[in-house]
Amino acid sequence: MGLARTAFLGLGLAFLFYQLASRFYTILPIHIGGQVEKQFELVEATFRKNFQDGWERDGASFVVYHKGKKVVDLWGGYADTASLRKWKEDTISVVFSSTKAVAALCVALLVDRGQLKYDDLVTKHWPEFGKHGKENVTVQWVMSHMAGLAYVDEAISEEDALDHKRLARIFEEQKPNWPPGTATGYHALTYGWLVDQLIRRADPQKRGIGQFFRENIAQPNNIDFHIGLPKEQQYRVARMTLPSIMDTISEMMTDIRVVKFVASMVKILSDTPLSRVNKNPSWLNHGGVNTYNNPDYHRMEQAAALGIGNARSLAQIFQLMLDGKIIKKETLSQFSKLFINQTDVVMGLTIAKGQGLFFEPLRRKHAEKTDLLCGHLGYGGQNVNFDLKNNLVLAYVNNGLKTGMGDLCRTYIRLRDAVYDVIEQESHSTN
Repeated sequence: MGLARTAFLGLGLAFLFYQLASRFYTILPIHIGGQVEKQFELVEATFRKNFQDGWERDGASFVVYHKGKKVVDLWGGYADTASLRKWKEDTISVVFSSTKAVAALCVALLVDRGQLKYDDLVTKHWPEFGKHGKENVTVQWVMSHMAGLAYVDEAISEEDALDHKRLARIFEEQKPNWPPGTATGYHALTYGWLVDQLIRRADPQKRGIGQFFRENIAQPNNIDFHIGLPKEQQYRVARMTLPSIMDTISEMMTDIRVVKFVASMVKILSDTPLSRVNKNPSWLNHGGVNTYNNPDYHRMEQAAALGIGNARSLAQIFQLMLDGKIIKKETLSQFSKLFINQTDVVMGLTIAKGQGLFFEPLRRKHAEKTDLLCGHLGYGGQNVNFDLKNNLVLAYVNNGLKTGMGDLCRTYIRLRDAVYDVIEQESHSTN
């Protein structure tokens, strides 16, 4: 009991010092740009408060579409705090695993065109894949992290990552981490390479995912999102910083669930599926050194973690989807349907998945159990979500990375709650 009391007192003092130190964030001028519809002014005030409270230590962007109209488009802070480079309207940043939602939409587009089906065997399009017990793996299992390929045993070099034929061989020769289809386990990086291989084979033009996305979605709609960033656009990329111990403590004090999340990540230190996922490739990590800042890696077409854009481009993609301008409504109905909801054997958390998306209960007072937010979280707090019931798209991108992800990212949840407060108030007023 004495040790527990001492530890709690130590945490309390640390948090107090953090709160005092966080005031220094406000020494730098707070730069906020953008526009909101009048009824969404609460969201702008909330965005500003994230900076004032020191929760947003670098920069961020947040965009909302409601009923087909862009009602919030905000950006602020610094793209590089160390050099006082401001986050501007056209600043872009690595969105980590939120890239998976964009990759999933590319697959849905092939499904929409009849060139791929979720219940297809992967071997229908990629015969060599079916070695070592992988012959029954379906496209849906790949998209729902059920293929048993969360990690590979052969070390993936930087040269391998730039050569899709070498990557294909690595996955063809890999034995499944568990019997495919019997469990779901987060394919944190392998998802991107597997989806790229599927697209190369199902697309009649045999394009890789970067080119496929660019030519089918980005260029026709003038979307500033990249899976493989052109070198000449590097100057716009925000520099990411990792959360300090004090940042993490502050997040824990705000939401006790962050404590449980951090505790679950301790598995990365021992020989577990999560540690194996994290160790390969060794050169792409966000541990003590964040190699995701390496411009060379921004050129890679890595569709699980290296998409680069901002909240505006992410929101625009999924609003076009809701508008029926990328896939048909019947395909959207299939795309937005939960497929599996059970404990993830890599993360140790219950995660609902399907078609390359994550699904999250809405958790609002008047929401029904079947009301879901679809989309994908990303490391450091990145988020893109769409809500079919409320005809809503939300996207958040930041470069001052957070410990909590998804609904544990306090800056995003504060913004998301403000959006729903406005929508619910508006709905109550009209009724």
